[in-house]
Amino acid sequence: MAPEYASDGLYSMKSDIFSFGVLTLEILSGKSNSGSHECGEFFNLLGYAWQLWEEGRWIELVDASLFPSCHSAEMMRCIKIALLCVQESAVDRPTTLDVVAMLRSKSTVLREPKHPAYFNIREGCVVRSTGIHSSSVIVTR
Repeated sequence: MAPEYASDGLYSMKSDIFSFGVLTLEILSGKSNSGSHECGEFFNLLGYAWQLWEEGRWIELVDASLFPSCHSAEMMRCIKIALLCVQESAVDRPTTLDVVAMLRSKSTVLREPKHPAYFNIREGCVVRSTGIHSSSVIVTR
């Protein structure tokens, strides 16, 4: 769910783009966004994908069932597009037309994504959240 909708009940076309980005990451990784047990030190898939992207280890995000038929340049591009779609601020997310253009043209230069919304890091049984409107510490069991 897009952060602006979750926190303020505001819905826009950019909310759908956020959902598209989450779905794309789920398809590429074979993991559920809410399946925190599969995301290392991160509470969700968005944080995990971002960490791998930042460290240049994005290929580790791609589900093994997509190999050897996948083309790494195309996978990297799809992950980058997905990360652009899950930006915390709706203003930073592309429009639907932008996403279609990015997917159609391999020559379109993509801007660098910022960290996604709901960027959570699990620390033992405590979760530190860096997402929108989150200043509290949540204890999970």
